[in-house]
Amino acid sequence: MNKNSLVLYKNQPAVVMDRDGDKYLIRFCTQPATPSGKKAVYGEQKVREKDVVLLHEGPCTSLETVLNYSKDGISDKLLEAYELLMSDESTASEAVSLSDLAEYSVGAFNADEAWALFSTASNDVHFQLSQDDLKNGAVSFTLRSAEEIEALNKKQYEKEHEAEIRAAFIERVKARKLNLPDDAKFMGEVEAFALCKTDKSRVLQEAKVPQTIEAAHKLLIDTGIWDFTKNPYPTRFGFSFDSAKEQLGAMPEEERMTVPGVAYAIDSEHSADPDDAVAFDGEYLWVHIADPAASVEPDSKIDIAARDRGTTLYIPEGTSRMLCESCLEDYALGLKEDSRALSFRIKVDQDSQIEECEVFKTCVTVKRLTYKYAEEHKEDAELKPLFEIARKNRARREKNGAITIQMPEVNISVDKESKKVTIEPEARLESNEMIAELMIMAGEGAARFAFKNQIPFMYISQEAPEFPANLPDGWAGQFARIKCMRKRSVGITPAPHAGLGVSFYSQVTSPLRRYGDLISHEQLRAFIDGRRLIQKDDMLERVAAGDAASVAAKKASRQSDTHWKLVYLLQNPDSVFEAFCIDRRGNDALFLIPSLDMQATLHNCDGVNLNDRAELKVSRVDIPEQKVEFIRG
Repeated sequence: MNKNSLVLYKNQPAVVMDRDGDKYLIRFCTQPATPSGKKAVYGEQKVREKDVVLLHEGPCTSLETVLNYSKDGISDKLLEAYELLMSDESTASEAVSLSDLAEYSVGAFNADEAWALFSTASNDVHFQLSQDDLKNGAVSFTLRSAEEIEALNKKQYEKEHEAEIRAAFIERVKARKLNLPDDAKFMGEVEAFALCKTDKSRVLQEAKVPQTIEAAHKLLIDTGIWDFTKNPYPTRFGFSFDSAKEQLGAMPEEERMTVPGVAYAIDSEHSADPDDAVAFDGEYLWVHIADPAASVEPDSKIDIAARDRGTTLYIPEGTSRMLCESCLEDYALGLKEDSRALSFRIKVDQDSQIEECEVFKTCVTVKRLTYKYAEEHKEDAELKPLFEIARKNRARREKNGAITIQMPEVNISVDKESKKVTIEPEARLESNEMIAELMIMAGEGAARFAFKNQIPFMYISQEAPEFPANLPDGWAGQFARIKCMRKRSVGITPAPHAGLGVSFYSQVTSPLRRYGDLISHEQLRAFIDGRRLIQKDDMLERVAAGDAASVAAKKASRQSDTHWKLVYLLQNPDSVFEAFCIDRRGNDALFLIPSLDMQATLHNCDGVNLNDRAELKVSRVDIPEQKVEFIRG
């Protein structure tokens, strides 16, 4: 650089006044002149060569001349240069320097005009200043394509006409006639509001739509942004449709007890995450549970992420796992020849009362069976003792006041492509009940083990309900029992679980999909290894956080189920459903539709008694409000 060279300093023109060793003294404008008459203010600064970018070697007449050089006609000449450069394939894709651009446009490159040309080209839609070259001390431009220019012009037009474009859009919203896909970008804030990601929406306000998530949901359907099958509930409750990403890695090598014989992982044919297996060796009942706590340390990234989820989210569209999908291969039971487990060895008396429970880290051979297979082979030698233990344990619990409620359950599936919904009743076999019973025994045994050894632990309790003297029969009686049940409690103090008819209870049988079970496993493993336990206050805090997330997941799952049931009703508008009266509320009657596991209220039901049968048809479905009305078919 020479004296009177023109340079860029902080994206503004400056003139080199002198050189002092390895630094240059430059003069630049710190405050431009204003139309009101304020004069320009200039300053001087010593800079290093790397702090400036050379525009022209010079000499330029003065900084004032450079700043006041007329830009008239430069845009037109740049357009001519652009068209000339684009007409030649050899130049269309190449970067062009400022000096070459001057030759193509204004015909010469002089120092006084360099800033006018540079600033005009930098703001011209046809040219793009290369920021990479600028960082390296050079000035060059690339030519934008016709598509890029069109997009920039459109963006500029929208900026200049923002108010009138907005007003026209709002009128289309009011009329529920959007120009899609162009209008979709303006509806993003409505989607965010409907998904509970924001607490207000300017579009809703301007379109005079109530600021409720239901109204936003309806608007999105009415305007075609969302299909009526869109399920917003997992997102509303803060859940991802994707499983956890943090990898557990392979099961670590450690000393384990090898349990002889075969244990049975009995589950539905659709299960992909078997996490429990059972066996009886003639003396002990063994309940083997998947052992992810072998790799998950308290307060690790995986532990915290699992705590935030609380549980695996099961919805008709699929499964969003609490732990990563890839961990199933190593940690689920029965997917490999030998499985690693945390095992509960339970000794019971003749009435299935638990006399002793011990916990071991084990290696066990697991064979997978379906509920259907187990049901068909429940008299086989290897399965018969398990059914007998389960029957006796259920009898024991019922003698202690356990409450059994049998309400219909359904399985909802959704075709990913067509969104067609299928609802099928879930068959409840004795094999289902057997596994549930043995899991209760494992939970009771674990709670007793933790209490005996003074381990800070997660206990689940429930106060006894107060039933009316005359409970009705049938579905109405089952519903009456549900209304009387008390809410369960989760904490670190043991108390009876009246609903199950046990004095101590915890949940330890699903650490792959429930955080409470996972943290209980972390605690049991620490005790077995002689390591430091999580203390009571920390345990209570973690249990509470995991349980809160789990409750939210259950709400998301329940509302997702309701959503897809309503979609099913819209897809099958002429269906007739068998229903039974389960409650009377004044002149209204509440009906249960077993095939849908759904309740419906009918008005003006004089003469309808509990358990009376009726045939119902859908009269109205409101997806956003999650409401449905039935009439007698």
